[in-house]
Amino acid sequence: MCRHLAWLGEPRTVSSLVLEPELGLLRQSYQPRRQSHGLMNADGWGVGLLAPDRAEPVRWRSSRPLWSDASFASVAPVLSSGCVVAAVRSATPGMPTDESASAPFTDGRWLLSHNGRVDRAVLPSYAEAESVCDSAVLAAHVFAQGPDHLAKIVTEVARLDPVARLSLLLSDGERILATTWGDPLSYLVEPDGVVVASEPYDDDPRWVDVPDRHLLEATPDRVAVTALEER
Repeated sequence: MCRHLAWLGEPRTVSSLVLEPELGLLRQSYQPRRQSHGLMNADGWGVGLLAPDRAEPVRWRSSRPLWSDASFASVAPVLSSGCVVAAVRSATPGMPTDESASAPFTDGRWLLSHNGRVDRAVLPSYAEAESVCDSAVLAAHVFAQGPDHLAKIVTEVARLDPVARLSLLLSDGERILATTWGDPLSYLVEPDGVVVASEPYDDDPRWVDVPDRHLLEATPDRVAVTALEER
């Protein structure tokens, strides 16, 4: 289980997205409001973003609780991007807790976070997976099959593991893709972009909840939500 967030639009600082919101990921690391599995997200955190003149995303990940990292808090206000994916982690029992197991994961283009759990036995083995944890192996599977096939991937993995929770969040700087399968997701369209998150980071009434078992596809000025089981 984890909490995650993606921003796509005009550049915003990482601090404004992750640390400053009253009910944002920092608060969600120790007091989430909509989390139904686990009480805290203290097993690590990660932030990925696209930087000008750099083809691949840059990431900062840690195995420590987000609230304990003063170094990140001092740098986050000067890091800005038009594409940010961030997550705080509650490790699946039995999974490693080193920083390589913290989202977002990447294939050099996409940033991906997984909120949930999956039996690794139903997934192929990937040497390029960043960790042996379930989320990293699932990320490698998505990258290998192609994010454009996300709806098919999620429904097939769910068929193989009926108790899997498969809420995924991805961005490549051009669009956000996300699924709900066992865990919640909400989005907020702003004048300068769109934010998609496990739970709203404030009480703005414009937040829209995504129904379970749906696929979200978003650009900075458009959001489409369709039922996964109808695709």
